[in-house]
Amino acid sequence: MYAIFENGSKQYRVSVGDVVKVEKLGAQVGATVTFPVVMCADEGNIQVGKEVEGVVVSGEVVAQGKDKKIIVFKYKAKKNERKKQGHRQPYTCVKITSIGAAESKAPAKKTTRKKAAPKAEQPAEDKAAE
Repeated sequence: MYAIFENGSKQYRVSVGDVVKVEKLGAQVGATVTFPVVMCADEGNIQVGKEVEGVVVSGEVVAQGKDKKIIVFKYKAKKNERKKQGHRQPYTCVKITSIGAAESKAPAKKTTRKKAAPKAEQPAEDKAAE
């Protein structure tokens, strides 16, 4: 079984036990994080859209870090213009622990709206006067 979830405008394909580097999250090492699922597949059975509304991917934060440095070099020919800049993208390393339905901590409350009382109709005499 595998699932595809979205985080930081990127999509990741994961199975239980995978370790994935995702965009930096504000979670401590050891914390549990959940991601909403875009697609879920199991032995030829593929679910998307409304079928996976309640499904989430749960994972444990393993590490926080920065990727290798990349060099951004801008150069304009014949203008003696050069700009060298480095960048290290921060990431969060997450180990996937489960794929399944979201666990609700409290039962959802159903809200019922009261219907508005129908307005009293004006007598035919009053309507003619207007």
